[in-house]
Amino acid sequence: MASELVEALAQLSAEKNIDELVVLDRLEQSLAESYQQVLRLDWDARVTIDRNTGDIYVYELVGQGEEDPETGEYESYLEVDVTPDDVSRVAAQNAKKVINSVVREAARASIYQEFADRKGELVTGTVLQTTPDFTIIKIRDGVEAELPHFENRANERNERPANERYQHNQRLKALVIDVREPNPTGVTTAAARAEASRPPIIVSRSHPDLIRRLLELEVPEIYDGVVEVKSIAREAGARSKIAVHAREHNLDPVGACVGPKGSRIRLVVNELRGERIDVIQWDENPATYVASALSPAKVSNVLIDEDTHYATVIVPDDQLSLAIGKEGQNARLAARLTGWHIDIKSSSLIAAEGMPAGTTASLIDTEEDEETPVDTRCEYVNADGVRCRNHARPGSRYCGVHANAAQTEEAAEEEPAKAVEEPEEVTEEMLADAAAAVAEKEQAEEQEEEDSLI
Repeated sequence: MASELVEALAQLSAEKNIDELVVLDRLEQSLAESYQQVLRLDWDARVTIDRNTGDIYVYELVGQGEEDPETGEYESYLEVDVTPDDVSRVAAQNAKKVINSVVREAARASIYQEFADRKGELVTGTVLQTTPDFTIIKIRDGVEAELPHFENRANERNERPANERYQHNQRLKALVIDVREPNPTGVTTAAARAEASRPPIIVSRSHPDLIRRLLELEVPEIYDGVVEVKSIAREAGARSKIAVHAREHNLDPVGACVGPKGSRIRLVVNELRGERIDVIQWDENPATYVASALSPAKVSNVLIDEDTHYATVIVPDDQLSLAIGKEGQNARLAARLTGWHIDIKSSSLIAAEGMPAGTTASLIDTEEDEETPVDTRCEYVNADGVRCRNHARPGSRYCGVHANAAQTEEAAEEEPAKAVEEPEEVTEEMLADAAAAVAEKEQAEEQEEEDSLI
């Protein structure tokens, strides 16, 4: 039995890629605790396993000399052989427990080494189990992740949007936000219950960077770095705002993210279960940036105070509720996106109170006739009569792609036609020659008629 145990441990260690000596040391410690209880020893026990034959020996450590009052240790210990006859039975029971524990810890250590450097990456998995506190997601065979949603427990994570509920075998995309480090002692210091038996990988569906990773999948310009995501403000499950910037002058970053007929952004919205996403263009001018962040509301004026980092936004009276949003959501997301404290006031209130003092005014000329809707699309029309779907650049009627082409066409229309010659001046001699030619033609026609009658 002893030799069979050693052979089994060696074979299992090779299959699981575990150090055999580590398994034997853990087994000796487990057997020592078990035999101290089974044999009811007055002193501690020590167990040794012969590495070649697999024979098991149990010794009782009897203290010799005087006991140290502080540590409780003795000067020396006498090893008394108390090996029982049925030592193999207890060894087999403990071996199974120790092997399972070592294999589980080795698997967690392997997963930790693989995913410790992958925080912030997007993973795709299948829902295995859902509990009131967390959802287990299978990433691949042997690798599972946990999506916590401890809504009613303090100091615990809640990484699930409020509008999402998961079903068995449902496929999900999630963001890796943390990987638990394996604890060899089996003692957990975290507040989460049963953490030692839960998956080491922690994923999130509510983190703002989830939108960034999803856009990298759907928008090649973001993946290649041509379009940069400057900032993200998100209220998971409800609404998000994204500020993007193009590193190439002739590229419309908003149009690239939205895609033809909204196809690209629609895939991201579907993955987020209908969460509304506003994509705006980032601008280095804070006044323009704040005005764009309050989209879809139309802004009349933005007053910037650099010292206090306050932005006072003036909007038409009929745009006030739209700028603030439901329960202040639009203004709150705009403030998070821009990093400015935004104070929204209506035009009538400003007219009654006057312009705030001590601010630097930056005018955003967006006032339009109330009866005429503002059209911010590019005005370029191709040869087939189809109008461009991109947004026009600020201060221009065309997007970055068609700005040069439009200038060329306007220049061609303004250039005078050189092929048309100016008419010559009509003189009396020219009129006389024309009259003589007409008379000769009439005389010739009369002569032809007489000849035909003859």
